[in-house]
Amino acid sequence: MTHPITVGVDGTPESRAAAAWAGREAVRRGAPLRVTAAWHSPPHGVLDGADRDDHARWAREMVHDIAGTVAAAHPDLSVTEKALEGPAVDALVAEAAGAHALVLGSRGHGAFVGFLLGSVGQQVIAEAGCPVVLVRADDRAAPEATGRDIVVGQQGEPDDSAAALEFAFETAAARGAGVRAVRAWSLPPVFAYSPGSLKLLDEAGGLEPYETKALADALGPWRERFPGVPVTPHVEMGSAGQVLLAQTGRAQLIVVGRRAHRSALGARIGSVAHAVIHHAPCPVAVVPHA
Repeated sequence: MTHPITVGVDGTPESRAAAAWAGREAVRRGAPLRVTAAWHSPPHGVLDGADRDDHARWAREMVHDIAGTVAAAHPDLSVTEKALEGPAVDALVAEAAGAHALVLGSRGHGAFVGFLLGSVGQQVIAEAGCPVVLVRADDRAAPEATGRDIVVGQQGEPDDSAAALEFAFETAAARGAGVRAVRAWSLPPVFAYSPGSLKLLDEAGGLEPYETKALADALGPWRERFPGVPVTPHVEMGSAGQVLLAQTGRAQLIVVGRRAHRSALGARIGSVAHAVIHHAPCPVAVVPHA
């Protein structure tokens, strides 16, 4: 069974760009596309029945219009549409279940429905069980054909970034693109050194060779699984967010991971994903991992 690409729309230019991106991605992957909107009426008594019907009608017509535009651009693509009543976070997270990816327009918001990256959007990213891709209003199809890479951040042990690497390699294979895998490192504090860690660093020849080997080890399984995807490893000293953002000029998509667990403070997306989401000029995919 091929998992669908789901796109959340609210009628804004951002969400229309997201729908166009999702349509192209669905075609590449041979996947169906679901176009979804969530609309939430004010508390009882604020609107009468007629106003509520107007909200529902507006949402259905908006979804139908956007779905029709994507279907016209891709006649062979299977497109379904759905307008759901309820809070945007709950509806979009539910729709993300079973999807290959959930696509949203960044900074998009509408008169009746929508999501704001600063509030609802961040909750959706933090709670969705599938990768969430954010697309800006000025995104166009042309940059995807310029040979730019899929840039992906890798950190920690191989398993820590396996989900992000898998998404990046699958996307690159579907697009005929390369993967630029980025690993940032920094000098550890003195108290972090231990006899065991010093031995590993000595065997590796120092910090940078150690980080280079760590990236190579993480990439190994994905190079074997996707032998046709060109890979450019990039290891650089600095903060992970800054190092990743420095690579966006070479990127048609940037992929970052986030831990899929809730802390005492609730769901979070992490500092690296937060930095990339707010500052990357290209679409961003945030991929959950254990």
